[in-house]
Amino acid sequence: MVATVRCEEIANEKFTGFTANENWCLLEEAVQSGPVAGFGKKLNSILCTYLSEYDAEATYFDEGVRSAKRKQLEEKLLQLVQPAYLSMLGHLRSGTLEKFKEAFEEALNGGEGFSLAARNCTQSYMALFDERCTDANVELANWDCSKVRDKLRRDIDTHIASVRAAKLLELTSSYEAKLNEALAGPVEALLDGANNETWPSIKKLLQRETVSAVSGLSSALSGFEMDAKDKEKMLTSLQDYARGVVEAKAREEAGRVLIRMKDRFSTLFSHDSDSMPRVWTGKEDIRAITKTARSSSLKLLSVMAAIRLDDDVDNIENTLTSALVDTKSNAAVADKSITTFDPLASSTWEQVPPAKTLITPVQCKSLWRQFRAETEYSEASRRNNNWMPPPWAIVALVVLGFNEFMTLLRNPLYLGVLFVGYLTVKALWVQLNISGEFQHGVVSFELKFFIPGFLVIRLNIFS
Repeated sequence: MVATVRCEEIANEKFTGFTANENWCLLEEAVQSGPVAGFGKKLNSILCTYLSEYDAEATYFDEGVRSAKRKQLEEKLLQLVQPAYLSMLGHLRSGTLEKFKEAFEEALNGGEGFSLAARNCTQSYMALFDERCTDANVELANWDCSKVRDKLRRDIDTHIASVRAAKLLELTSSYEAKLNEALAGPVEALLDGANNETWPSIKKLLQRETVSAVSGLSSALSGFEMDAKDKEKMLTSLQDYARGVVEAKAREEAGRVLIRMKDRFSTLFSHDSDSMPRVWTGKEDIRAITKTARSSSLKLLSVMAAIRLDDDVDNIENTLTSALVDTKSNAAVADKSITTFDPLASSTWEQVPPAKTLITPVQCKSLWRQFRAETEYSEASRRNNNWMPPPWAIVALVVLGFNEFMTLLRNPLYLGVLFVGYLTVKALWVQLNISGEFQHGVVSFELKFFIPGFLVIRLNIFS
């Protein structure tokens, strides 16, 4: 009984003394703000000091009681210092993780392969953590730091995975941007100059740029040591993206096909075969020029009607030509007989899947009708643009007006009157835009100018 009471008193005195120990208090305070070098040795030294004092003072008491009380004291002391030890491990874990991130980023920036950098940095900094844990270990406690170590490993793996995903996204985005730049502009230019070689040229361009991008991405992915299936999936996705760029640009240009058709018609109609502005002399075959310009515009429409990146063959151009240009076909459509079949009365093209259709047959028919209506004015205006009288009329004017011409020469006053009259008529001609009204037809001109004038004169007479 005496040994029990006395050993318990000694143990309590040593525990109280430990809690008030200045070295312990400083160590506990320091570990709250960051890692402490030699933490394990310092803490173990303080613990051993107080346990040794207990052993010295309780040495004359019963050994069984003395050992039991010493064990209780040791447990209380270790329970007291364990939070500080856990804080120390937390600092070691977070510090090691930050240093790993810095070293990993530096290795990647230095051109080291991703997987190799991840592997080397992981091994290096896990070994550093183990070394620091040994330094922080308390010999008396024999605590296990495996949970903290596992947490550090999970954090490192998570960081590697996030960086890997970001790097892969950056790589794919980079090659997608290169493909978009390499394909969008040239495809637009090829579609603008639509001809028989447009889609073969686009297909060659797509294959060339796709092979180049896939090869570059494949080389860049070699440092990631990816699974073969994942790598193949990424390369296939890049190929699909390249094709999607071409198809998206084709659909965008198909939405502007009417503008393209009118621009092409205007260019061919107003320029000769040498791309020089056409000089209209009145001897040109307007009908032939118009037919050539419209045929070229129809060619553009047929090229833009469907996506042709595969080796499939279609009959779109022949269908459009027979339905919209050929005279016999147009007459058959206009006849509207029951037995007549309109090849454009459909929402799909023969031998063309809906997914590859850019402009349906019905839309082509509507676009062509609108195109014809908006370009007929150019043809009509050129037909009516020759204001010069025929040669025989010019000869008749010279012969029959010879006497009047001589009279004007003998009396200059007549010339002044005619000049003033010319200026007056010229001013009225420009102000009333008479040339423009004549382009709409002689009947329109008469209805707008002569008939209202005649009515005004008649009303003045009756009034």
